[in-house]
Amino acid sequence: KVNAIISEHGHIVLGRMGIPRPEYQVGVVSLIIEGTTDEIGSLTGRLGNIPGVTVKSALTSKTLRKEDDHD
Repeated sequence: KVNAIISEHGHIVLGRMGIPRPEYQVGVVSLIIEGTTDEIGSLTGRLGNIPGVTVKSALTSKTLRKEDDHD
């Protein structure tokens, strides 16, 4: 379920790292995402609704410009 939801939101995922911890029967997935607050809320909300899944997020707000963009 987790992988399916992440895949559905793949257009906002810049990077992903998974750390399995089989000795504790858990795994940790770290995502770097870039999107609107609605897109991020959709991803985190859907993941958080899966039984046994805990979502922790840290957000930053910054307007990004590509290096070749000029005013």
